[in-house]
Amino acid sequence: MYIDSHCHINFPELAARLPEIFDKMAENKVTHALCVSVDLPDFPQVLDLADRYDHIYASVGVHPDYVDTPEPSVEQLVALSNHPKIVAIGETGLDYFRLTGDLEWQRERFRVHIRASRATGKPLIIHTRASSEDTIRIMQEEGAGTNAGGAGGVMHCFTESLAVAEAAIAMGFYISFSGIVTFKSARELQAVALAVPLENMLIETDSPYLAPVPHRGKMNEPGLVRHVAEFIASLKGVPVEQVARQTTENFFKLFGMAR
Repeated sequence: MYIDSHCHINFPELAARLPEIFDKMAENKVTHALCVSVDLPDFPQVLDLADRYDHIYASVGVHPDYVDTPEPSVEQLVALSNHPKIVAIGETGLDYFRLTGDLEWQRERFRVHIRASRATGKPLIIHTRASSEDTIRIMQEEGAGTNAGGAGGVMHCFTESLAVAEAAIAMGFYISFSGIVTFKSARELQAVALAVPLENMLIETDSPYLAPVPHRGKMNEPGLVRHVAEFIASLKGVPVEQVARQTTENFFKLFGMAR
């Protein structure tokens, strides 16, 4: 079985098709999915999905790209995460690709999420793009890693170098690969996926974005995470069942759930 460790099925283009999406998950043996929060105004929708469906889990957080949105406090994130189906803090992190200028507010938002993670013991879902040096630095300064008393977490939709992956793994973080790893143009990322041990790996869709080959260019959904697992299995020369089993075990271990 497979688990989609990062999706946005509360987004309108997927929320309108939930019965079909759940049928496709079952068809592809995708047993669970983690619906990830990107801002506080839409968080009730995310929580509602997790509340209504046993196989859906959720997170609470504010994405680094969201500028005109209510700023979270540590206390607010801690309070909102006090629910058995909220298993993570995030999506949080840094993104210097889409936004420019003085981004100190982004770095401070990231620190708030890390502090909420430490306070709750719930792992972080980290987004980093064109910002890996500052991302790793702040993770270290704030004690995000299990090596510093933090809860660890996952570097989601990973597209950075092996050195960044190794720095995150050293802090007790998992590396999650999305459909990007299946793209023909992603040779450097494929080399990273080959080097990252399965014991440190998760798989995801980041749906509705980044559909894997052979569905590239179409709307993504959790059922398609199977193609990410199949590609990684081919890349590593191991049975796809091994990738499915290990990434599933990693998911339950990271987010502190019984299988």
